[in-house]
Amino acid sequence: MLVILIRMGSIILDENDSEPPKTPAKPENKSKKDEKNDEPQLSEEDKLLQSTLHDSVDILCAPDTKTDIAGRAIATISNEVKSSTGSMTSVPKPLKFLKPKYEDLLTFYNKITDEDPNKINAGRLVSALSMTMGEEGSVLSIRLEVQKLEKKKEHEALSTWGHEYVRSLTGSVGVEWGKRIEDAKPTDDLTPLVEEMVEYYLSKSGESAAVDLLVETGGVGSLEKMLEGKKVDNVNRLTLYLIKTSDYIDDPERSEILGTAERLFEKEGLYNDSLRVALKRGAGEERVKELFEKAAEDTTLCKQMACLLGRERYNFDAEDVLSDKFDDDLKETLNNLIGNENKSEFFLNLGRDLDVVEAKTPEDIYKSHLSETAGFKRGGEKVQVDSARGNLASTFVNGLVNAGFCSDKLLTVEDADWLYKNKEHGMLSATASIGSIMMWNVEEGLTTIDKYLYSNEEMVKAGACLGVGILCSGVRNEADPAMALLQEHCEGSNGVMRNASVEGLGIAYAGSGREEVGDILKAVIEDEKAEMTLVGLAGLSLGHVFVKGLEGAEEAGACIVQKLMEASDNDLDNAHAKLLCLGLGLLFLGKGAQADAMIEACKTIEHKIGKFAINTISSCAYAGSGNVLKVQEMLHECAEHIEEGENAAHQAVAAIGVALITMGEEVGSEMALRAFDHLLHYCELPIKRAVPLALALSNVSTADYTIIDQLSRLSHHEDEQISQNAIIGLGIVSAGTNNSRVAGLLRGLSDFYNKEAGHMFCVRVAQGFLHMGKGLIGINPWHSDGLLMNGPAVGGILAVIYSCIDMKATLLDKTHYILFYLTSAMNPRMLVTVDEEMEWKPTTVRVGQKVDTVGAPGKPKTITGFQTHTSPVLLSVKERAELGTEEFLQVSSVLEGTVIVKKNPDWEQPEPEEKKK
Repeated sequence: MLVILIRMGSIILDENDSEPPKTPAKPENKSKKDEKNDEPQLSEEDKLLQSTLHDSVDILCAPDTKTDIAGRAIATISNEVKSSTGSMTSVPKPLKFLKPKYEDLLTFYNKITDEDPNKINAGRLVSALSMTMGEEGSVLSIRLEVQKLEKKKEHEALSTWGHEYVRSLTGSVGVEWGKRIEDAKPTDDLTPLVEEMVEYYLSKSGESAAVDLLVETGGVGSLEKMLEGKKVDNVNRLTLYLIKTSDYIDDPERSEILGTAERLFEKEGLYNDSLRVALKRGAGEERVKELFEKAAEDTTLCKQMACLLGRERYNFDAEDVLSDKFDDDLKETLNNLIGNENKSEFFLNLGRDLDVVEAKTPEDIYKSHLSETAGFKRGGEKVQVDSARGNLASTFVNGLVNAGFCSDKLLTVEDADWLYKNKEHGMLSATASIGSIMMWNVEEGLTTIDKYLYSNEEMVKAGACLGVGILCSGVRNEADPAMALLQEHCEGSNGVMRNASVEGLGIAYAGSGREEVGDILKAVIEDEKAEMTLVGLAGLSLGHVFVKGLEGAEEAGACIVQKLMEASDNDLDNAHAKLLCLGLGLLFLGKGAQADAMIEACKTIEHKIGKFAINTISSCAYAGSGNVLKVQEMLHECAEHIEEGENAAHQAVAAIGVALITMGEEVGSEMALRAFDHLLHYCELPIKRAVPLALALSNVSTADYTIIDQLSRLSHHEDEQISQNAIIGLGIVSAGTNNSRVAGLLRGLSDFYNKEAGHMFCVRVAQGFLHMGKGLIGINPWHSDGLLMNGPAVGGILAVIYSCIDMKATLLDKTHYILFYLTSAMNPRMLVTVDEEMEWKPTTVRVGQKVDTVGAPGKPKTITGFQTHTSPVLLSVKERAELGTEEFLQVSSVLEGTVIVKKNPDWEQPEPEEKKK
């Protein structure tokens, strides 16, 4: 045979052929250079490799090949494939050359018997080739056949065939596992493959691939067993991916994933991080105690853990619960930190450091001299608004702006007459605002408020009771003043005193789960003579106390539902009955499917408030989860057409529910913004009125420009309620940020609405929110780098938002003091560094925008566009901090709130530049 190679193809001529081969016609427009490049020329080395591989396959397929010769041929091919598939930036040459021979190899593999010693090696080879040449699923099916045969032989690691082979096998295992679960077939033979692949990924910094595979195969819990006795190189990257993955999975798998991350942190001795995840998972007191006991040898770490519990408002009594591993002094210190007893001191130090201690007046916020020329005035000259309403607004502004600073120029000065410039219920709010000014400083605050508790004015006395509750918000004191002073008034007969005392108890003990407080509030709800205003406030306070399903929440929920079932239609038509539903929702905040039984119970309520309660519970149960199905349910509620004149409050709650469910979840929040845009265009008026509130809830304390622009447009809407809600929304979005743009917008609005008392009140309250704590206090409920959602904070924000659904009957009427529920959400947005003795320790820190590093390879930067400061510093919602030098070591992995730093023993002072020269 004579083989003639022609450039456009190979033609085989027999020596006896009479006719010469016809050369294919060349295209006229092709040059000789192009003709040469039509087919890549193989190098001598490639030709040799191709020949070797083809010859080996031919030997295998020959009918008379001996077993040992076939074994050597398989080994030759396998070695070439293994050496070329370590990484696949391009298709390896052995795979290219073997593609024409794949069917021959597959035939050979199927032909030989299981007893043939070459069966296993042939199966391994064919399985590897199947990832590019075989039918779908063949790579796994052949590997499983090999696995059965390997039981009698020595097992060969999957990784010997390269990373791409493991990846291909991973995809096939995921698909096959799903099919078997669906068909109720066993998966035992797949488990060894899963375990081996996970171990391989973890050893090659493929944590994300390992977790994804375990999630698909439902075996995340087995991760701990695999890592037992092994040092995890990238525990932070692994646990971060586990935690983020849990956001997209429902219970019980979600709890399993979080539990795995929690125990991995614990195994590495990172007890503070383990505690963070335990709180995210909703762990009880026993688990918290267990982590403290394990961390007992490191007292500094225990103090940092106590600071975290204090920020979360977790009710944990270190003196009663912790064992003798902790001495009495340490127990007392931990109790003080959990009870936030140093919060006021640190906040005042922060104010002094930033030089903002001097008290501000409402006029300093209004800046009327700028407002007069800031915008268009309707109706010509500026008209003085109703003085009582204006003074009430100034009272709230004064209390919010000077919150926590223990001094102001209207109420805490000697011979203050501002209190009596307010009328009736205005005096209640004015007195209560003293509690806001003295917030967190229990001892001094009680001294300041004490004289008002004995006033002859009923409203002043009621305001003092509420002030005591505000004063003790989130702070635990041995004297327990809120319980001592408010209990008797809750059980009295005076309506206003009871209203104020009930709200004060809810604010003071939010998130505590205190049984005795619950009993007092349940007695008020069950009181048949109590007005619905009082019952609504008691229900809301009860929700605050047992928020997130604390022990005792079941009984509290049963009490509220019973009241909703028994109350008359007139009572349920009252605007404050909605607060009762909100209290019920808060009991199931973040509890997911655990709320289903209560939703079923609410379906038996015949009054239209039953739908309102169902939507409230459903949205609260999935708050912050980003659950797409629940978002769809809420949008479906909004899509229903309600006849004019019918009550559509449940639809307003559904719109707010979309924001509540997607809150804190970036992708979900972005999608929700599009949905709100559609709601504004196409839905009924009650839903449109709720949209500004929903926008605000999605972006609490962020001062996001996109949201501000949208709310600014809505603040000029022709519908009165939409514009009022948009103004309040501006305040919530920018709360505590001192944002100059929002300040300018609100000054313009005060000029624009100068004739309308209701709008002016909303503008003033929004200005108070904007400058809250002189810009040092925020109300965003997410903390610990966005991992944890603070239940009482969400409750406080929702209390204000729900009261805005029917603002005329609540905030613009006699129950404007509902605004003080927001105290539960108020928290200094500071980063303070302290030493091991909890003494102030200024440290160099970098503050910049957050960078999402989930699944990122290597050691990526966690912040960008940073600036270097000396602590204490202020952190906005979208900012993150890290230590600027290696002089100190941080005890907490997250720099937020109070962080303990230790001197780094390995750090050396760098030489000055002059000495270096």
